[in-house]
Amino acid sequence: MERIDKYDLAILQELQADARLTNAELAQRVGLSAAPCWRRVRALEAAGFIKGYHAEIDRHKIGLGVLAFVRVDTERVTGDATRKLEEAIRKMPEVVACHYISGTGTFELQVVAQDLDGFSRFAREHLMNLPNVKDLHTSFSLGEVKASRALPLAHLRGEGPVKGDSRART
Repeated sequence: MERIDKYDLAILQELQADARLTNAELAQRVGLSAAPCWRRVRALEAAGFIKGYHAEIDRHKIGLGVLAFVRVDTERVTGDATRKLEEAIRKMPEVVACHYISGTGTFELQVVAQDLDGFSRFAREHLMNLPNVKDLHTSFSLGEVKASRALPLAHLRGEGPVKGDSRART
């Protein structure tokens, strides 16, 4: 899949808005018949544009009222030490996102907890004991202004190839 055309873009937009659409509903919304729409969705999945389908759960409704942003400073940045730290972070379900960052620190974590006491216990018992960790700096969310997993797609409206994908379209 070398290029994204207007139908592929429409499919991505519709599925970001509602991934529970049936293929018939999706096809109708994007202006295709069912079979070509289904083939395009499968091609987008195979090419890695669509990575999966997920339910968006309200963390407050399930009792996770605290969202913390934790900057992790490491002792040293070496390949082996970093891999060990990454492996340990991946195993922690409380860490819902982890990014390498520029500037001060090595990683930025998003951590959820039931309350401040729960976060404090998690930080003391788990985060502070991660391999190669020198320091932690934590900020807490005081409220969400915007929390969307939908990605902007307007830049894909051009006719050129999508960067990073050189496969031929079938």
